Amino acid sequence: MTSASLATLHEYSDTLRDEVDQALNVYSSFGEGCPDRLQEAIRYSLLAPGKRLRPLLTLMAAETCGSDRTQAMPSACAVEMIHAYSLIHDDLPAMDDDDLRRGRPTCHKAFDEATAILAGDALLARALEIVADGYQDPLVAARSCRELAKAAGATALVGGQADDLNEQFGSGDVEMLKAIHRRKTGAMICVSLRLGAIAAGADDQQVAQLNLYGEQIGLAFQIVDDLLDYAGDEAALGKRVGKDAERGKLTYPGLIGVAESRRQAESLIAGAKQSLADFGERANHLEALAQYILERNH
Repeated sequence: MTSASLATLHEYSDTLRDEVDQALNVYSSFGEGCPDRLQEAIRYSLLAPGKRLRPLLTLMAAETCGSDRTQAMPSACAVEMIHAYSLIHDDLPAMDDDDLRRGRPTCHKAFDEATAILAGDALLARALEIVADGYQDPLVAARSCRELAKAAGATALVGGQADDLNEQFGSGDVEMLKAIHRRKTGAMICVSLRLGAIAAGADDQQVAQLNLYGEQIGLAFQIVDDLLDYAGDEAALGKRVGKDAERGKLTYPGLIGVAESRRQAESLIAGAKQSLADFGERANHLEALAQYILERNH
């Protein structure tokens, strides 16, 4: 990626990120009935500085399908809430047992385990509420709720996390690892794109093309993530590195080596860009984002 195209992507992404953060700020103000400490924990995790990759994908998908991106904002915020909930729970001592997230204490460290669990529960519920209320067309609202719930459920996000917890280094192969990450990481990336397309009124072919793009960048994202955990900069990442190897977890570098991991990531990103061909210039931002995923260092 050239420095000019990277700068353009960063500028565009910053604009979208600001819009998402403003909407998340509104959606995470629960008002009367929500205990203060619970709301504080929810906002601590949800509004923490981050890439906002999933909501950006939702908004970009809507624009790629020819819509005003604001049409997809409810879904964009909902996928970020599901993502935040999953991180809160993944960081718990009973799961990945992490004490840093985005350079700050994890939710259970900043508050306590019970509050962290409840904050995640509330975010999951709030995400579905936002999508249900966010669209005038009841068919769009219903389809979006179903897509989001399935992507967050036992055959996708939760199932992938369950298998990830149970798999130890040396007990699986790369196909098993891909199956885990298609669900744990890829499912929410794909649904982010599908939701943007649905909000834009896209046809089935457009939804399928964006889903294919999502499948490929989702796997590439995880491969790069494993490479960064293997040899990344802890200060840049804002979390501990090397923890997956310490715990004996399956990783791409551990199974197929660094060089082959990089080759597979490059191949996936090339395929992702090809899947956008029919969208023409409207897909420029998604193409640039795919390249950034490959080249990122944090």
